[in-house]
Amino acid sequence: MPDNETTSIEIKLTETDDASALLGAHDKHIKFLEDNTHTEIRSRGEIIQVIGDAEEAELVVSVIKMLQALIARGIKINTPDVVTALKMARNGNLEYLTDMYSEEIVKDRNGKAIRIKNLGQKRYLEAVKHHDVVFGIGPAGTGKTFLAVVMAIAALKKGEVQRIILTRPAVEAGENLGFLPGDLKEKVAPYLRPVYDALYQIFGRDHTNRLMERGVIEIAPLAYMRGRTLDDAFVILDEAQNTTIAQMKMFLTRLGFNSKMIINGDTSQVDLPRGVTSGLMHAERTLRNIKKIDFINFDSSDVVRHPVVAEIIDAYEKDSLRSDT
Repeated sequence: MPDNETTSIEIKLTETDDASALLGAHDKHIKFLEDNTHTEIRSRGEIIQVIGDAEEAELVVSVIKMLQALIARGIKINTPDVVTALKMARNGNLEYLTDMYSEEIVKDRNGKAIRIKNLGQKRYLEAVKHHDVVFGIGPAGTGKTFLAVVMAIAALKKGEVQRIILTRPAVEAGENLGFLPGDLKEKVAPYLRPVYDALYQIFGRDHTNRLMERGVIEIAPLAYMRGRTLDDAFVILDEAQNTTIAQMKMFLTRLGFNSKMIINGDTSQVDLPRGVTSGLMHAERTLRNIKKIDFINFDSSDVVRHPVVAEIIDAYEKDSLRSDT
C-alpha cells in the first residue's frame, strides 16, 4: 500500500487500562484485528499504534476503544467479544455493544457472568421475554441451544418455572440409533451433549445430576412428550428440523399454563428421509401470524465460534445455491 494511502492513529493507554486484557494472551486480540482488517497494529508500552487505510484504521481504533470501555466496566474480554465488536463496527452499530453487555442472564458455576454475544442473540432473548413460543432458526454455532438452556436456568432460578424439559427427535445424521445399546432415552442422550454441556457449565455435573434425579430437569426424546401437558415448565426442543409435521404439532400442543417453549433448528441440516417435510419448515410457514409466537432467524454473521466457521457456512450456502440453479 503506497504511503499516501496510509494513516497512523495512536491510542494512549492510561494507568487504569488493563493492557494485557485489551491485547489478549500473546496479543491474540490485536492479531485477530490485524488479520481481519487492512491494518498493522503496534503496541509499545502505553501506546497502541494503528497503521493502514484511513477508514480501516479508524474502524480498528473504534473497536479498541470500545473494548477499553468494556474492560473498564469489569467485563472480561475474550476473542468472541473482539469478533462481535469488529462485526458490529463494520455494520455501523458498534454503539449498541455496551447495551448488549449490560444485561447479565445468569452466572456460571465459577461466578462468571453469561451475556448475549451479538444482536441476533439479543433479538432471541427479547423474543423469549415477550412470547410464549419462540423459534430459533439458523446455522450451528450461533448459540441457539446454549442460550436457550441459559434462559431456562435463569427462569428456574427466579422461580418463574418449576422445571426444565429438554428434548429432541430421535433422528440422526447418517447413523442408526437402533444399533446403539440401551433404551431410546439412553440412545438419544449422546446427541444432547450440547445441552448437557450448558447445564454442566452453570450448575456443575453433580448438581445437574441431582436436579435430574429430582425431576427438576428432564432430558428425553421427543416421543416421550406424547400425551403430556407441560405446565410451569421451560421446554426446549432442539434439532427441530428433524421433526415431522405431526411430531411438531404434537410437541407444540403440549404447552401448558405458565410455560415457555423454545424450538431450535437449522433448516439446512435436515436428516429426515427423502420426501418427508420438516415440521420446522412447515411451522415457519404456518404459524407466522400467531401473535404469541415469534420466529428469530440467525445467519452466519451471528456465529460465535471461530471466525472461519462463518466463512464455511457462507461457502456451503453459495454452493447450495449454485446446485439449485
